[in-house]
Amino acid sequence: MQTRFFPAAPALAGGAGMACCQWLAYGYAPLEQTMGLAQKIFYFHLPVAWWCFVSFFVACAAAIAYLKTRRPAWDMLCAAAVEIGMVCATLALLTGSVWGRHSWGVWWTWDPRLTTTLILWFIYAGYVALRAMDMPPERRAVLGSVVAIAGFIDVPLVFLSARLWRSIHPAVFASRGGGLEPEMAVAAIASVLCFGLVWLALLSLRYGQMRMAARLDQLLLKNMSDDDLAA
Repeated sequence: MQTRFFPAAPALAGGAGMACCQWLAYGYAPLEQTMGLAQKIFYFHLPVAWWCFVSFFVACAAAIAYLKTRRPAWDMLCAAAVEIGMVCATLALLTGSVWGRHSWGVWWTWDPRLTTTLILWFIYAGYVALRAMDMPPERRAVLGSVVAIAGFIDVPLVFLSARLWRSIHPAVFASRGGGLEPEMAVAAIASVLCFGLVWLALLSLRYGQMRMAARLDQLLLKNMSDDDLAA
């Protein structure tokens, strides 16, 4: 079984790209008049939020594929995507709180987008807790797949919440009024794209670790069986 999954090229390209994005954020993009330097956290907050959604989409797709095929590889991909997505979601909530403290004067408010994002975090935190339970692997994979699919229903709500309900969350790429200055938009888009390479490297690494762990478990069981036969 192949166990080397860590792509060096995306990791190196993503790291170099994120370093260049620091110049775009602090040197190229103008200083926001109201928030000042604190606004620069946006160029980290936006990428982790977007790739959080991508992670949960991958998890949902992998969960559907597992329920159809019952191949363990799809279950491992689902689990890896959820774990990376949880890291991104946690960072999005934390950086969003810092943004809110400087922009709105509070660390947290029950804004529709913030609330639906927090619900999303709790749903997939439940998935992580489910994976840690002691139960037959196939049953755990089936239940986890159901949670991953059901949890993804909240992702469109997070994205559309600022449009469906009254929200104080700023519109990033507004079609009419608001939105970003062109230089800010360039820095934001570059940050999202470069963080995508880092995300791909992390997902591949975690998936490879799970494949390797499964292979080691198989070898351990085989050795135990051989020892029993020898005895």
